Amino acid sequence: RIGELFEETNGYVYINLQLASYINDILTFLFAFCCFFGTIKFVRLCRFNQRMNLFIHTLQYAGKELISFAMMFSIVFMSFICLFYLLFVSQLDECSSLLKTSQMLFEMSLMKFDAHELSGAAPFLGPFCFSLYIILVVFVCMSMFITIINDSFRRARENVNDKQEIFSYMLNKFQRWIGLKQTNEEERDALMRSEHFNPIERFPKKIDELIDAITRVRIIVLIIHAYCC
Repeated sequence: RIGELFEETNGYVYINLQLASYINDILTFLFAFCCFFGTIKFVRLCRFNQRMNLFIHTLQYAGKELISFAMMFSIVFMSFICLFYLLFVSQLDECSSLLKTSQMLFEMSLMKFDAHELSGAAPFLGPFCFSLYIILVVFVCMSMFITIINDSFRRARENVNDKQEIFSYMLNKFQRWIGLKQTNEEERDALMRSEHFNPIERFPKKIDELIDAITRVRIIVLIIHAYCC
């Protein structure tokens, strides 16, 4: 369409490329997420490595607790962002916007801060808010996070199978493929259930999954449409 307009008018026509730029941005965002999740899936190739397998199991055990902790930490962190922003918005350049305030608090969590600026901005409120943030966020919240990871790591180390190696896995698969090794009873039962499972019983579940997928696609389309408009 754009090429035809240029050919008809020899380039002397105004073409609004705003919609095309929006669509290009959306496709770029989708491509970025696809690359991200596609790269993350390469972690499955490292599941035979003992440390990587331990890392994956640790995240699996700590998943629900980390989600709860993230919700709690986000509430606490947002409250401190509002506190520092409203108190020092007219006195510190680091608190001139919410984004800069969050960046300053994140640097304070990493122990990169200038206490003299806070003291100069407010002799009492500066050190008080700073001490309150260090106690609640750095000491309490970070200790909770480390405790969750430590407990999940201990559970994963107790339950992970350290004897799983890629060579033995490939050898077992090859032996079963050529018929030198028979499958055990549990694997045989699972195979029989998968082969003789009645598909009618799974039909309602598949319908629910289809409805959920259609709903997700519809939500994505509405978001893209709202973004383009």
